[in-house]
Amino acid sequence: MQVTFGVLGAVTAWDEAGDALPLRGPKHRAVLARLVVARRRVVPVARLVADLWDEPPDNAVGTVRTFVGGLRRALEPDRPPRTPPRLLVTEGPGYALRAAAEEVDAWRFERAVSTPGDAPPSRVVPLLTEALDWWRGPAFADFGDAHWLRAERSRLTELRLHAVERRAEAQLASGAAGQAVPELDAHVAEHPWREDAWRLLALALYRSGRQADALSVLRRARGMLGEHLGVDPGPRLRRLEEDVLRQAAHLDPDAGGTADRVWERATAAYDVAVPSRAGARLESAAGLMRDLAVTGGGGLEAARRHRAAAVTAAEQLGDPELTARVIGVYDVPAVWTRCDDPEQARRLVAAAERTLRHLPPDGHDAARCRLLATIAVESRGILPTDRPATGESARPLRAARQAEETARRLDDASLLAFALNGTFMQTFHRTGLAARRDAIGAEIVSLAARNGLPRYEVLGHLVRVQSRCALGDLAGAGRHARAADALAARHGLPLVAVFTTWFRALRTALTAPPAAALTAYDRAAGRLHGSGMPGLREGLLPLARLSVAVRHGEPLPAGRHTDWGPYEPWVRPLLLAAGDRHREARAALRGLPAPPRDLLSEVLWCLVARAAVTVDDPATMLRAHAQLLPAAGEQAAGSGLLTLGPVTDHLGTLTTALERGGHLGSR
Repeated sequence: MQVTFGVLGAVTAWDEAGDALPLRGPKHRAVLARLVVARRRVVPVARLVADLWDEPPDNAVGTVRTFVGGLRRALEPDRPPRTPPRLLVTEGPGYALRAAAEEVDAWRFERAVSTPGDAPPSRVVPLLTEALDWWRGPAFADFGDAHWLRAERSRLTELRLHAVERRAEAQLASGAAGQAVPELDAHVAEHPWREDAWRLLALALYRSGRQADALSVLRRARGMLGEHLGVDPGPRLRRLEEDVLRQAAHLDPDAGGTADRVWERATAAYDVAVPSRAGARLESAAGLMRDLAVTGGGGLEAARRHRAAAVTAAEQLGDPELTARVIGVYDVPAVWTRCDDPEQARRLVAAAERTLRHLPPDGHDAARCRLLATIAVESRGILPTDRPATGESARPLRAARQAEETARRLDDASLLAFALNGTFMQTFHRTGLAARRDAIGAEIVSLAARNGLPRYEVLGHLVRVQSRCALGDLAGAGRHARAADALAARHGLPLVAVFTTWFRALRTALTAPPAAALTAYDRAAGRLHGSGMPGLREGLLPLARLSVAVRHGEPLPAGRHTDWGPYEPWVRPLLLAAGDRHREARAALRGLPAPPRDLLSEVLWCLVARAAVTVDDPATMLRAHAQLLPAAGEQAAGSGLLTLGPVTDHLGTLTTALERGGHLGSR
């Protein structure tokens, strides 16, 4: 029976009919994967034991032999007893996989990619298309960050990316530019750090009759490289931009002569001989995504996607120092405390934690600081509990403190600004911390202004808009909003206007009749469309309109056809109570989780308190009273976007209701 092995995806093996063989458990597949990585060479049993376990069991050698026996039965089920195995052989102190080159998909792929650079495009395109189809996922996908896989996974990943670009080069040479465009577009979106992919996409667009789009691609690359790295694009990109502008004849393969064809083939041969530097491209890409994020809208959404892809690719290369740089360079200032993509945030935090563990123990303080700050920023608003954060739940707060301490010790302004952003995001472990956040915002403004960090200077002003609103200082909040707008206009930061427009709607809500407040909030909501910030947008306008109705004692919306987004659990009891559905409201209050610890904590606790008073739920009233008491001197306006007025008013209502029922002071 002929067996073929697959590692371009999850590790597996197939019989000659194409059916998967039963390789049993993950450790069996790990042994097989380790032998594939050895490329027919013997792997000593001691090496297998060290690679399979961080802390080997007592009978590790015997266990490895059991795994090998199980694999042999799966790979050669018809082998007669006492007949030596053909595939998984014992040799000297260990084992080897004696598969032929065509029997392992990774080895076949490597051979396909090594096709000579002067091979005709009519051969290269179908050959590489078939080879790329062998990929079922990341190489050795089921073995995560195993150290013995890093180099091989990195090599195979780089070969795959090179194959995509070489196939596109062949498509262009054969006149199939239109066919290459969508594939290159997807490739660039997934791997934006690869300068040659941008070159190929621009050339394919030009040859498809889309000169303006080609120039847009090239100029975007030039602008981002210059702003982020302070360098010009490589010579091939620069030359292509000049050629597109003058519509050089050689860009059209039908107009070019023999010399142009020779030049294109020489270019292809160079690409084969000198593969791309994936690490440098990843670092450049992460920086470019940082700059793209502040453009808002599609730029912010694309930056999130590409950032995640860059981090994944960096981990696959197996270089923790590179991964630390790729993660840490994305120091985009963050002012809103709810993630736009919580699942991605969790993955980024996990990657940062893994990278911290794998960094060499000595040095790399700045890299560690950026990883810790990343953990603090990306862990925003994840503690929905009444109780103090302890154990694992306190990790983001500890990370923020460690990052700030390290940045101060290193006396690095940009590091400290990033670390203070993380500290700000972790100042929500209880209500009533507006003064603390105001001090953080003031330090960020001063630090950023002294050191030429305009994006962080804007962040500091926006933090102070929020905190001054909570402290009842609308005039001060207005001054910081104007300062943020001025900086945004000077430095091209369109997302700033989202927050300052919403602040002005809050100010209108405090100083104008309800109708004017609703109009102002509707206008502010228009800023959210296309902003690329679902964590801010979802449910915010209904919540703002509800805040106006609550403050003015107007009828509350029925809520049945309103999308309250993430705020629905804490709004629903009040809506039920307002509709005289007290039994349902009490049921909704029972077991209600605490609101997330973020900029809207006080607002949501005030809504819960109002519902509890309406339906006479003393347990929830006591709970809300305890949570709101630290904020007694503040306004329920810490978001800088909407307000429910003084927290003291809500505490007073709770106190009166609790005293009337004889519950105050009991727990």
